[in-house]
Amino acid sequence: MIIAKRKRKENIAEYLLYMWQVEDLIRANKFDMDSIRRTVIAHYAQPAAVKEEIAQWYQELIDMMRSEGVMEKGHIQLNKNVIIALTDLHLRLLRSTKEMVYGAAYYKTLPFIVQLRAKSGGEELPEIETCFNALYGYLILKMQHKEVSPETMEGIKQITAFLALLSEKYRADMNNELDL
Repeated sequence: MIIAKRKRKENIAEYLLYMWQVEDLIRANKFDMDSIRRTVIAHYAQPAAVKEEIAQWYQELIDMMRSEGVMEKGHIQLNKNVIIALTDLHLRLLRSTKEMVYGAAYYKTLPFIVQLRAKSGGEELPEIETCFNALYGYLILKMQHKEVSPETMEGIKQITAFLALLSEKYRADMNNELDL
């Protein structure tokens, strides 16, 4: 909760990746609040009242995951809404004649997106979600200490740069500083 609030304000891409990790953390703890209290919340150096707020936040996420049917895979609507907002902004940026740098970054990233979509087994996801899936998959591989090919690393670096730019534009848009 504390990290999520900070990341949402500072970097929407990091926020979304963090929230996907939280969803997987909840799954790993089998939706059991006692387990989450022991394995996650107990490690926060916070007063008891704040830990209770964090526990409530996890419980609300558990409830959302159950009610939305994403207990085994997928993402809650809260996280899907971030993808929708980023996709909307992405399309507005591409249409804007004032955002040539963004357009260039997108077209430099597009071959990697196309390649990822080809490898995904035909699942049609928005391009922005495809980028996030690639980054999240990379993060999982790194946590598992698995090797990543140089070709994959090249794609990850480009996607990371592209999403960083999109995140900056998102923050500017949220602060009413983006003129399209």
